[in-house]
Amino acid sequence: MTIEKTKPARKPATAASAKTDKAPKPAKDPRRSADSSEKAYAIIRKQLVEFQLKPDERINEVQLARSLGLSRTPIREALNRLASEGFVALTPNRGFFFRALDIDDLLDLYELRSIIECAAFTLMCERGTDADLDRLNTYWQAASIRYRERDPDEILQLDEGFHLLIAELSGNPEIRNQLATINARIRFIRRIQIQHVSHDQDQVTAHSRIVDAALARDAGKGVELLKSHIVMTVSATKRALKDALLKVYVGDAEGRRRGREAGES
Repeated sequence: MTIEKTKPARKPATAASAKTDKAPKPAKDPRRSADSSEKAYAIIRKQLVEFQLKPDERINEVQLARSLGLSRTPIREALNRLASEGFVALTPNRGFFFRALDIDDLLDLYELRSIIECAAFTLMCERGTDADLDRLNTYWQAASIRYRERDPDEILQLDEGFHLLIAELSGNPEIRNQLATINARIRFIRRIQIQHVSHDQDQVTAHSRIVDAALARDAGKGVELLKSHIVMTVSATKRALKDALLKVYVGDAEGRRRGREAGES
């Protein structure tokens, strides 16, 4: 005699049992994660470039995440990216710190800037079309008019745009990317220099002569002009760095004083 085994009938799903069945979590949108990381990178880099953090100050990731309304993951991704670019330093078991520039750092960066820009100018003369060179000339003709206003922020923006355009016209996008990174790291110091009373007024003339060399496709002359235009003496670097740090700490002290006065009123 054969006994057939029968499976017990399944109980119908009830509201209670349905609650226990967890729905699968939706997959994270990689685009949203990338956008958050890019947002964190842009904001933190701006704070570093403008010296909103003091040199060698530890970066509070939790506070940053809270203030930006982001999780710590995009904050950490942004900081790792900034560390690779030299803006911050990662100390094991301590975290990220704002990597302050010293005199040697500045001289190294200006030396690298000179090498990159001279190479870019040479390549532009070799590869650039007549239309490319006319584009540089047109940019400078319009920018030189704005220089007369002596607005330090605008002059800095126009100057960076001029040199980045030369890098772009070299035909090598990596040259432009590297120059943009260097510009960001020295931007605060350059802003102080432009504002400084001893800032060389011949800088405007130098740009015009560089453009003339480009239009003539005279790479040798252009490189010579760029070197003298970019070169930064040790004394000038020390003065700019001193002024920059003074501005940071005096501004911080002024902010604390105003805070105390506001609290007392």
